[in-house]
Amino acid sequence: MKIVYASRTGNVEILMDKLNINNPTRIMSGDEKVDENFLLFTYTDGYGDIPTEVETFLKHHASYIKGVITSGDTGYGEAFAQSGNKISEAYNVPYLYKIENEGTEQDIIAIQKILTQF
Repeated sequence: MKIVYASRTGNVEILMDKLNINNPTRIMSGDEKVDENFLLFTYTDGYGDIPTEVETFLKHHASYIKGVITSGDTGYGEAFAQSGNKISEAYNVPYLYKIENEGTEQDIIAIQKILTQF
């Protein structure tokens, strides 16, 4: 399955490297094109918000998203990785996993297991 990701500070990009994801599509502006099912990896913006470029991308690709994994900072308390909850609810897809920043080795193992199910 295709992997699509957004990374502003580099945490999600580091995660892509740790997972050895081949040829993921990076959301930069939201105008990128995908014509196949995908899993979305994204960061959380502001205080639990979906990044603007991710919202733009999803408006045009809603029928292809099959799940979401988000990165956040636990220092934001209740807002930690909340973009995943919002995407899951808005697009009726499973919220598969949340990590802090680029994730730990345990997170990598858990996400790799998730990816084998898709």
